[in-house]
Amino acid sequence: MRFYSYIAKALMVFALWLAFFSPVRAETLLIMFDDQGCPYCDMWKAQIGPIYPKTSEAEIAPLMIIDIDDPLPAGITIEFPPVYTPTFVLVNDGQEVDRLPGYPGEDFFWFLLDRMISKLPGQETEGST
Repeated sequence: MRFYSYIAKALMVFALWLAFFSPVRAETLLIMFDDQGCPYCDMWKAQIGPIYPKTSEAEIAPLMIIDIDDPLPAGITIEFPPVYTPTFVLVNDGQEVDRLPGYPGEDFFWFLLDRMISKLPGQETEGST
């Protein structure tokens, strides 16, 4: 009987650990498909990466960076695998909404991202420039 008590306690601790430390998936995500040695990925990370988390766009679509060769996280479906890096895929409720292949530079990125976000249900953006 004592053995079962230990098992029950261990399961409860494990369940609490999962509840508090499991990553919470946002309803909407911006996935950046990255590749080691990609100069345009590095350029995006230098120009946009430090400020993106502070923007209204990041509040709507938090960033997730995935290596182009890695599998997608569970529950996310995209129309087709990315060919170029970086490729930005906007995902809502686990489904692709829109994508931006490549990095067009700092000024065009914000414009194109805002256009992508405007395709989300009930979204209007003002832009970040």
